[in-house]
Amino acid sequence: MSNYHIKHLEEYYQVYRKSVRNPEVFWEEIAEEHFLWRKKWDTVLSWDFSKPEVKWFEGAQLNITENCIDRHLYTRGDKTAIIFEPNNPKEEALHITYKQLHERVCKFANVLKQQGVSKGDRVCVYLPMIPELAIAVLACARIGAIHSVVFAGFSSSALATRINDASCKMVITSDGSFRGAKTIDLKGIVDEALKECECVDTVLVVNRINSDIHMESGRDKWLAPLLEKASGNFKPEIMNAEDPLFILYTSGSTGKPKGMVHTTAGYMVYTAYTFKNVFQYREQDVYWCTADIGWITGHSYIVYGPLCNGATTVMFEGVPSYPEFDRFWEIVEKHKVNQFYTAPTAIRALAKEGVTHLEKHDLSSLKVLGTVGEPINEEAWHWYDDNVGKRKAPIVDTWWQTETGGIMITPIAFATPTKPTYATLPFIGIQPALICENGKEIKGNQVDGRLCIKFPWPSMARTIWGNHERYRDTYFSAYKNMYFTGDGALRDEVGYYRITGRVDDVIIVSGHNLGTAPIEDAINEHPAVAESAIVGVPHDVKGNALFGFVTLKETGEGRNQDNLRKEINQLITEQIGPIAKLDTIQFTNGLPKTRSGKIMRRILRKIASNDVSNLGDISTLLNPEVVEEIIKSVQFK
Repeated sequence: MSNYHIKHLEEYYQVYRKSVRNPEVFWEEIAEEHFLWRKKWDTVLSWDFSKPEVKWFEGAQLNITENCIDRHLYTRGDKTAIIFEPNNPKEEALHITYKQLHERVCKFANVLKQQGVSKGDRVCVYLPMIPELAIAVLACARIGAIHSVVFAGFSSSALATRINDASCKMVITSDGSFRGAKTIDLKGIVDEALKECECVDTVLVVNRINSDIHMESGRDKWLAPLLEKASGNFKPEIMNAEDPLFILYTSGSTGKPKGMVHTTAGYMVYTAYTFKNVFQYREQDVYWCTADIGWITGHSYIVYGPLCNGATTVMFEGVPSYPEFDRFWEIVEKHKVNQFYTAPTAIRALAKEGVTHLEKHDLSSLKVLGTVGEPINEEAWHWYDDNVGKRKAPIVDTWWQTETGGIMITPIAFATPTKPTYATLPFIGIQPALICENGKEIKGNQVDGRLCIKFPWPSMARTIWGNHERYRDTYFSAYKNMYFTGDGALRDEVGYYRITGRVDDVIIVSGHNLGTAPIEDAINEHPAVAESAIVGVPHDVKGNALFGFVTLKETGEGRNQDNLRKEINQLITEQIGPIAKLDTIQFTNGLPKTRSGKIMRRILRKIASNDVSNLGDISTLLNPEVVEEIIKSVQFK
């Protein structure tokens, strides 16, 4: 059935219409024809957003790892499933075939069982980007345990919060990790965290950096000897469609992190279907997503989506700047990568270094480029298109969230004409709506509003672990019978969507709603500017004034700052209008970011408002030291 692989725009519209006119029939056909089920469903979909309650493929039974691994063994057993590219380029890359992956996942599943983990137990995975991370996740899924991966850059207190919230029985970690030229003491962080956690019985430790670590007697066990003794066969646990597959924490803008719960069947169907189409994956392609499996992007588009399609997926342990800024391009050339999926933050950082690093490498294998994590600004989009894809590889600018489980608004490579800064059209089955201030849906094009989704999709999170009321309040209370994304968007004259940023990043100045993303785009076009972030601060006359934090490229650092401020405001005036000019421009050495590359505007808003008494936990930031620098440098009028 052609619905599974959309190849051109006309086909997209045909399939999209079918998917929204009769969603149950559409998703039933996709599920039935492309996946392995132990028992078929009784009901395709039941839902009620007022509770909220959503169930897909209810009554069905399956194990997701049979779909990711076992069903490929006869046709693709010797095909590479995972290419592991280590931090140090001198260390050899590892190719793991589907047969080898099957054996390693079964062995790990047997170890988990021997250590007392069973169906429904929560297992915290705190590992660097090494094969054991993907294998641990799949082993949990094979035995029916719920995995909770915590990015291995989070502090001990952030880790403890997540372990306690999910009452994890086990932690899987390593002695440490390599990150560029540094090593990080992961086991020490786990030991510190576990002083606060009474629920953990066992810690399994992978030896990655050969460091001398403390092993707590009776609790801590080296993984390798246990795996050696384990059998390479494990009969997968049969799961119900709506059984939880994993919990993944996303930072709450207020309060403790939210443990988003994703269930088995719908998540599998949607991530596999989006992966195949958005990236136009073909059988012999090599696909690389540079994210960490600690984020939803890594869950959906390094592990589950690619493996369900029998793809070859690259796992990279390192960072784009080590040992040189050409590391990404070296890997693309080495493994002949066809689809490359990364974050705008990484693209801007690499663009700042110029094109000489790119010119050393043959990037002709690239067919599709992708971006994820935040809207990509126009200058970075063009740099990516011109220099990396050589204008031959379409850029899929994907919009989605931890909560959505899979890509929601995106071009489909080679089918959807792209437009810089636009995520373009809703993916198959996704029904977006723009809502105005009074809660009514805004019809037609050339409009903007709050982005909601008015019909369930298979991979949506079902609840927040242990707190369904918070789930309802956060996502379903703002607008009746709608999932509220928290983002603003505009729809252009042809129906393309552009994400304008979090709604709390829409600043009302003198009665005008100003999205921060377009203003930041304008600023970032200045040749001396590397990156910027805009926040609103209270103003007696205008309600809010615009305060800009701007990081300069090296070329701009010697420039007269007053002149630069004038030039930046002139650019904003030309592109958006004088209403969007900045009252204050503060030059900084960097911007506070989460580990996934999102700029923490909440912190910048407090600094700009001279309210630095309670900035919350900044230890989980990628660069917490930059916060102190900014506080010292801000000059208040």
